[in-house]
Amino acid sequence: MGARPVTAMNVVCYPIETLGVDGLKEILRGGLDVLKRAGVALIGGHSVEDDEPKYGLSVTGFVHPDRIMTNSGLLPGDKIILTKPIGTGIIATAIKAGLASLESSEAMELSMCALNKISSEVAVGFGLKACTDVTGFGLAGHLTEMARGAQCRLVIYSGRVPILTGALDYASMGLVPAGAHNNRKFFSTWVRVGEDVNLEVSDLMFDPQTSGGLLLGCCAAKTEALMAILKEKGENFAEIIGEVIEPHPTGLVEIY
Repeated sequence: MGARPVTAMNVVCYPIETLGVDGLKEILRGGLDVLKRAGVALIGGHSVEDDEPKYGLSVTGFVHPDRIMTNSGLLPGDKIILTKPIGTGIIATAIKAGLASLESSEAMELSMCALNKISSEVAVGFGLKACTDVTGFGLAGHLTEMARGAQCRLVIYSGRVPILTGALDYASMGLVPAGAHNNRKFFSTWVRVGEDVNLEVSDLMFDPQTSGGLLLGCCAAKTEALMAILKEKGENFAEIIGEVIEPHPTGLVEIY
């Protein structure tokens, strides 16, 4: 939403008696490393004994009220930009099945470990008002949130959507997580997929993402300059994947 994160507190559940303290230390060290990259200070936290490990952060930040970005800020004529490739859910499923290549696994890990810090700062610098992140609802689901929030019709060009190495191959093998099927079922009211879109591509549109990229809405006049800055700052996967066509009373996403 355009805020600058400042402080964070650890929230961790961990079976200390079962797994011992070493794993917990590594989890906390990993979180601290990411906080340092983000320029955020760790100020404490809370831990609970649990049967399975869970880790997260409670983050506090600041944003000027006039510079808040929301998932309802799209306007007709805006271009839709995606800053990271999709496919983490499908590749994770392939890993569980023992079928993922090292190249695909590393591409997924690299993408998930990349912060959205630069993309967010660039978006704020350009005065954008429409933004959300792509996570468990998948690309199509979060596009639906934006379309419904702004009451508009979006057209997405699937051939422009960046996809992680190997994800299409694994989707064609049927290695699609249950969450993707649930997303398709839930969001089908607002999403239309063209007949020419292959099933594996369609599945990727609904694939639940972990640490996905940002969806940005940018007026056409600023889009070229915005993309140039993103690429200059190393956001090499960022692509213009669609546009806002017109107002729509209930919101609609069309994927071609």
